[in-house]
Amino acid sequence: MLIFVTDDEPAIRTAIVKRLLRRHHRVEGFESGEVLLKALEHDTPDLVMLDLKMPGMSGLDVLKQLRPLAPHTLVVMLTAYGTVQDAVEAMKLGAYDFLIKAVDLEGMDPVVDRALELLSLRRRVALEMEHGESQYALSNLVAQSAAMQHLLAQGRDVAKNPKSTVLLQGETGTGKEFLARVLHHNGPRSSGPMVGVNCTAIPKDLFESELFGYERGAFTGANQRKLGLLEKSEGGTLFLDEIGDLDLAMQAKLLRVLQERSFRRLGGTDDISVDFRLMTASNRDLKKEVARGAFREDLFFRLNVVSFELPPLRKRVEDIIPLCLRAIVRFGQEFGKEVLDIEPDAKVLLERYAYPGNIRELHNIIERAMILCHGKTLTVSCLPRELREATPQMAVAVTQGDQQVVRVEMTLGKQDLAGVESAIIEEVMRVADYNKSLAAKHLGLTRFALDRRLKKLSEEES
Repeated sequence: MLIFVTDDEPAIRTAIVKRLLRRHHRVEGFESGEVLLKALEHDTPDLVMLDLKMPGMSGLDVLKQLRPLAPHTLVVMLTAYGTVQDAVEAMKLGAYDFLIKAVDLEGMDPVVDRALELLSLRRRVALEMEHGESQYALSNLVAQSAAMQHLLAQGRDVAKNPKSTVLLQGETGTGKEFLARVLHHNGPRSSGPMVGVNCTAIPKDLFESELFGYERGAFTGANQRKLGLLEKSEGGTLFLDEIGDLDLAMQAKLLRVLQERSFRRLGGTDDISVDFRLMTASNRDLKKEVARGAFREDLFFRLNVVSFELPPLRKRVEDIIPLCLRAIVRFGQEFGKEVLDIEPDAKVLLERYAYPGNIRELHNIIERAMILCHGKTLTVSCLPRELREATPQMAVAVTQGDQQVVRVEMTLGKQDLAGVESAIIEEVMRVADYNKSLAAKHLGLTRFALDRRLKKLSEEES
């Protein structure tokens, strides 16, 4: 990242340049706005730190001329305490943020980091939109939460194995198909096809012909040979979404293919060998389906070689704002809008919403909000009514810096202390991935004391 620093005071300019250089950025310093604009003829920076009050051209004058010359460059205004109003005016003209000058410059780092993170996100999204497959890079998975970081670590290992069958389970909208494509595109079979089908989208009486294909004359209307999903996925990956909706007869036929690694087209007489990796997904608990006789146990064991449980969005709160920012950049490019951030009150609403539709619903919410947004910041008024009127979750774990904190929101007169304690324990248990010893440590309790509280809560609920 290239950063231009413009300030007429040599001591301040030098201090900022040195601090940025120590953080391994490419930095150039300029003593005036005129010199900065001249430099733009030869190079375009990613970020400009621009002093608001300078002799000659003011920061506002420079900003007006800089914007058409470097439309994608982010500008952070440097201002003294008495010129905050001017800094606000600069933001209306397209500045990204403003920074009040201080002797220690400590406030500069988070502002610069946030700006460079936005630039990096913009570039990744632009690359994804230009080259579709790049969106499935492992590095593009949003994984701030502990649950997703664990899943990402497992995914790196599984992607390298070209044969193991993968079962993805989780609620609707949690990203099961997306993860399947990530595993495919980051493994040895990435050069082969990724063939996906939703088992609920094809009528039961047609699924067999879709899976196996058929020969000409196999049945009325079969006027020519048709290749099935198995042959189309040769050398690549076959992804069967909502596998739990297959009827028992079709489950038996799929099991035979997995055992024999061969099949026959409908109406055919020759066995056809196939080499593919099978990934399946279900929003049902297949173990429970086996127990009630709706799913074959032997097929379940074949599918459940490597299993991923994708957590619902309400259990990975730390990922909500990064996912929102990613969606803002994507829809901003689609709609031709430059929205740079989300106001704090809107972030609170986005983090505390339960998202029954998970990531798919989050994308719909942000798309609607971007249509209604006319400024550079997404505000509460842009969000749908269900978020503004949603009952807040009492305890929510969020990441601040390198630490996790539990934020508690209690409505006086409507919630009691016992309810708050219950919410805190439930949220800490979730963060600890339901490891009681770790949760007890987080809460400053003994394992015995936590067990006693959990038992009490269980009795109160029953």
